[in-house]
Amino acid sequence: MTTISRRRLLQFVAASPLLAYAQVSGPSKLEEALDVFDFETIAKRTLPPAHFGYLATGTDDEATLRANREAFGHYQLRMRRLVNVTKLDLSVTLFGKTYDTPIALAPVGSLRAFSPEAEGGAARAAKVTRTLQMLSTTGSTAVEAVNEARGEPVWYQLYPTDDWNVARALVSRAQKAGCTVLVLTVDNVGNNRLTQQRLTRQDDRQCVSCHAMPGPRYFTARPMFAGLDLSRATRLSPLDMDWSMIDRLRDITTMKIVLKGIVTREDAEMAKARGVDGLVVSNHGGRSEDSGRASIDCLREVVQAAGGMPVLVDSGFRRGSDIFKALALGATAVCIGRPYVWGLAAFGQGGVEQVLTILRRELELVMRQAGTTSVSRIDEKYIVER
Repeated sequence: MTTISRRRLLQFVAASPLLAYAQVSGPSKLEEALDVFDFETIAKRTLPPAHFGYLATGTDDEATLRANREAFGHYQLRMRRLVNVTKLDLSVTLFGKTYDTPIALAPVGSLRAFSPEAEGGAARAAKVTRTLQMLSTTGSTAVEAVNEARGEPVWYQLYPTDDWNVARALVSRAQKAGCTVLVLTVDNVGNNRLTQQRLTRQDDRQCVSCHAMPGPRYFTARPMFAGLDLSRATRLSPLDMDWSMIDRLRDITTMKIVLKGIVTREDAEMAKARGVDGLVVSNHGGRSEDSGRASIDCLREVVQAAGGMPVLVDSGFRRGSDIFKALALGATAVCIGRPYVWGLAAFGQGGVEQVLTILRRELELVMRQAGTTSVSRIDEKYIVER
């Protein structure tokens, strides 16, 4: 093996979630956590290997997973001085609803795999912190119960399946439950999650009762599919889904339609032309494709093409400075996934609240350092691309 090959191998191993799983030292109490990564350490120590693998995995060589973190180094902040930053306004408004911060909980499936409190624990934390929450179609708690725990309707994320009748039933149920925003995920057409597979092999538990192979049994384990005819449903995201899906959804719902998984100018323009109400720039946390391109690097071109519609972003956000950079590039809000699930796995509702508190505190600190007194004042004047 050449010196260059050995170096690349060592770099790959150092960045791998497999190695991270073996490093389980860290805080043991909620109040000892200094940043969101401390909750990841506790989650590694707490979760079974297969469950941590599901959460940690990327796809293929995990280039996109790594890029989502590394790309924040592409941007530097321009700090302004002599600004009175005694009072800060972190609030944002989306579709007529105001939230206390621009931080939102992204949809993550099967939260009961990480805590008995499941989606309800996350919803209660979102209620306390007045945070936007999105619920996954594959959640382990039904939308009605999550809305009750949140105290108001959440945004409902849709995997339409390859049976339109199932999609129509899911949309109808979400709207009847009071949801006003439908988030259609458009980037889940197949993946190769090797870290998840490898960590699953380390797990000697018998999991058949909870997990089934793709097909009708897979869907019946999720409460949103209860009572539906699933005999023709084989995939969460149909391979033949195209832009006509927007028109089909418009015909069956009055909810706002947001597309999750848009990463290019061209698709943002298509979404605008179709009358979509909002976008989420996302590569599914590096779980759906291995383009090697980070969400933060896709954000500017999508915002420019979106023509003023709300643009949210997720994938790789771990620091308040990360959030500030996205806001400076035009994001309306920033969604987190793994960090709040780490908190949920570690301490349930309290862990989610603390993750949100830490990120808010970090964002406030950066805003003061940059001399910005409100989220609405953060723009490209505060950022330099390297």
